[in-house]
Amino acid sequence: MGSTSAENHGTEGVGRRDLIKRSAALGLISVPTMSFLSACASSGGDDSGDKAKAGKKTAKNPLAVNETAGMEFVLFDGGFGKEYAEDAVKIYEKNFPKASVKFSATQKIQSTLQPRFNQGTPPDLIDNSGAEQMDMGVLVGKNQLTDLTPLLDAPSYDDPAKKVRDTLRPGIVEMGQFDGEKVWILYYAYTVYGVWYSQKALDSLDEQYPETWDQMLAVCAKAKKKGMAGWTYAGKYPYYLPFSLYPMIGKVGGREVLDAIDNLEPNAWKHPAVKACFEAYYELHKKGYVLKGTPGLDHIQSQTAWAEGKALFIPNGSWVENESANVIPEDFDLAVSAPTGIDSSDKMPFGTIWASGGEPFIVPAKAKNAAGGMEQLRIMLSEASSKNFTGKVKSLTAYNGGTDGIALTPGLKSGVAALDKAGENVVNPRMQDWYVQLQKEKIGVSGLGEMMAGRLTPAEAIKKIQGFADETAKDDSIKHYKHQ
Repeated sequence: MGSTSAENHGTEGVGRRDLIKRSAALGLISVPTMSFLSACASSGGDDSGDKAKAGKKTAKNPLAVNETAGMEFVLFDGGFGKEYAEDAVKIYEKNFPKASVKFSATQKIQSTLQPRFNQGTPPDLIDNSGAEQMDMGVLVGKNQLTDLTPLLDAPSYDDPAKKVRDTLRPGIVEMGQFDGEKVWILYYAYTVYGVWYSQKALDSLDEQYPETWDQMLAVCAKAKKKGMAGWTYAGKYPYYLPFSLYPMIGKVGGREVLDAIDNLEPNAWKHPAVKACFEAYYELHKKGYVLKGTPGLDHIQSQTAWAEGKALFIPNGSWVENESANVIPEDFDLAVSAPTGIDSSDKMPFGTIWASGGEPFIVPAKAKNAAGGMEQLRIMLSEASSKNFTGKVKSLTAYNGGTDGIALTPGLKSGVAALDKAGENVVNPRMQDWYVQLQKEKIGVSGLGEMMAGRLTPAEAIKKIQGFADETAKDDSIKHYKHQ
């Protein structure tokens, strides 16, 4: 599916581009049509008391699920398959033997569920993912979702002394928030973004992964002598570049620089850290360290060239291991690292990385059995369910752990090590799920893409991108979000 889905990127977006083909890139989504959104917004449904009555709250049933109420769960049928969810449903059925559970999986989330939102009869739990993902900002803005705070404050499945929220990886709770404290979305998968490479290829150059930009240029020079480019990337979809460039900006200038960019603050892009990082990347182009022809490659072509050893480094997310499995050689020794910084004056330490949630689960406001939907999520956030997911689909979950005793693939093992090294230094830029169009078409294609192809200088690219951000900030038809 890679090539056909790639052709649609311009309009569809890496747009969870097709999770059938890959695993969980986060939130770069196609925006559903307005007709659907307005229909969704006017859902008007019937609140005539057909919601399940609360059950008895006990230690084993902290969310007071009605033990006889039905529960319906609709999953996006994508790169992670459905087995992990079916396994978690079996646990729900075992815990509530009198409840009938209806589970289904579809790739057409929007067209399947749109009429049901309109009628006020949505399912109790939805994995709102894939190319037909419903627009989260609109669902939140129109009060279509249930606040998941009761789930987060409930005792965790494994340890009643710990709340669910205390068992989650960095950034998961914040990602589910839009305005204020309420949490509308629980992202279940966890993606590590960074610079991906073959440890074998790096070893063959007798080099370590570079921590400063001078070291990066030296490694690229060495690779070039051996006939290998330093870098490649998805030139047709240059919104892959931020997977390593954004956390580098955070490392160099501190988290507040990324927050200012997300908040669309005036002159946020003119910060010295942004300038330093743009100039560093531009140097890769100027010195001929980017694989020839890269601006014309799509994501699959660039990943294939990299897997074939034509380039050493590629910015990407942890789905790349699954997506490129058919082209990555057995002895490739896939590894990921946090972005290289500029030098010792950087505000954050080497190891600062971007990692965040994918696979957004929601409980509709008009769900008949919202407690049941939340309880199903509580089960999925147990150690056993998390391990089951990771073992089956080569991806981490939002549960902070769940990898002991699983034979991890090289990329996953490297991702876990990178997260351990990062510790608290995990950044989570929100541009790609708050302002999809700005991120993809404008910052990505018209700004970074043009700069990396040598058609804009860093100063010109920054000026252009700041202009795009200012336009978005002034556009009242776009809902604006801010870091709290």
